[in-house]
Amino acid sequence: MDKNQQGIQYMQEGKWEEAAKIFMEAIDENPEDAVSYINFGNVLSAVGDGERALKFFLKAIELDENAGVAYYSVGNLLFEKEQFDEAKNMFEQAMQKGIDHGDNYFMLGISLMQLEQGKLALPYLQRATELNPQDAEAAFQYGLCLAQLELIDEAIKQLQQCIELDEEHADAHYNLGVAYGFKEDVQKALAHFNRALDIQPDHMLAGYGKKMIEKQA
Repeated sequence: MDKNQQGIQYMQEGKWEEAAKIFMEAIDENPEDAVSYINFGNVLSAVGDGERALKFFLKAIELDENAGVAYYSVGNLLFEKEQFDEAKNMFEQAMQKGIDHGDNYFMLGISLMQLEQGKLALPYLQRATELNPQDAEAAFQYGLCLAQLELIDEAIKQLQQCIELDEEHADAHYNLGVAYGFKEDVQKALAHFNRALDIQPDHMLAGYGKKMIEKQA
């Protein structure tokens, strides 16, 4: 087993110090290998040292401009720093470099949503749900994007899918309440606002939505 494989095994076991040590050994032995920098960056990200992780991911890109995983990892760090436009660019580059997994499409989609570009976000969020059909958060964000574009029936379908995967998703219930309120289905709207409040009693938006719906009842 080579050092990178051994380090990944340590990471899977939660042995972060051992993983960091062996990845550094791999870098010392082969300083031109982008993979070792990516792996060490992943360790740093896992232990909350995003600033140092960023340097290692960027070094990996410098060594191998086709290292798609490094672009994806940089995008995640930039998203955490709320640098959404820069994050979007990184996720796009990851896609161009061959990263074709649901997480990258999801992050690209929600970056575009943060930039208020819902129409552009929609196909990426749809693709994320296709690749990760058991991901409740992907279904939720896709539904939210549809709702923001006033595609209400499609939004309801995705939000229902979200709560089938995670019945305790208070925000999905709240947004279903809003969607059914938009369709003037008072009974269903009230049921979802109540369920959101059962799950999260301090959900202020659900509380407000419930009051508004009760006035219509």
